[in-house]
Amino acid sequence: MKISTKGRYGLRILLDLALNDSEKPRMIRDISESQHISEKYISRLIIELRKAGMVKSIRGSKGGYRISREPKEITLLDVVEVMEGPVSIVDCVSARDCCPRIASCVTREIWTELNNQIREALQKITLQEIIDRYRAKNGDGEFLDYCI
Repeated sequence: MKISTKGRYGLRILLDLALNDSEKPRMIRDISESQHISEKYISRLIIELRKAGMVKSIRGSKGGYRISREPKEITLLDVVEVMEGPVSIVDCVSARDCCPRIASCVTREIWTELNNQIREALQKITLQEIIDRYRAKNGDGEFLDYCI
């Protein structure tokens, strides 16, 4: 399993919104400038975050986007699965009818256990924890972290 730019940039968008949460909603242009991600790509990704209830849009001339849930309520698993789909290291973990040997397959049990451990690890990490780690390293300045 490899997390693509969709997953990484989705996380960066949420971090940007959370760290720049003020009275004024954040415009896509502002996120694009601080994260060095194209406005067009952010526009596509933010739709998925909005549908998942992680981001809300504010209409009007002073509109933009805000994070819609508390950072402590959003896990890394939530972000990855919204942006990438269900975590599944091999097809047979999520597809019950992909193989005729599924009922007797020992390796499927191992893959399922490993998949569950990955999901649990991602579930334990909240957006708030990532924010706290960022602030411990960088202070309270604008979020500019291009390596996520």
